[in-house]
Amino acid sequence: MAIRMPRIIQARKITSWSLSNGSRTPTYTDIPKGYFAIYVGEQEKKRHMVPVSLLSEHLFQDLLHQAEEEFGYNHPMGTLTIPCSEDVFTDIASGLGAF
Repeated sequence: MAIRMPRIIQARKITSWSLSNGSRTPTYTDIPKGYFAIYVGEQEKKRHMVPVSLLSEHLFQDLLHQAEEEFGYNHPMGTLTIPCSEDVFTDIASGLGAF
């Protein structure tokens, strides 16, 4: 009998990539079902996989409003970017059960 690993463990393996260190460019096929990709950081942006369930969380919505105020709806990267430090984002996401 085989033991199946939950999707969250698979998602943690591909949680983030750095945009500035020359690593491979992630594609939409790297995103597991039930997750979406965002970029987080003030200087160096890192890609994170976030479960869609976070969209209904008040703290995560506050981060989205912060992103809207800073970037509007026309961000130069063309992706959802959260303008806070990675440590702050990780603390919030962990507290909400994302990681």
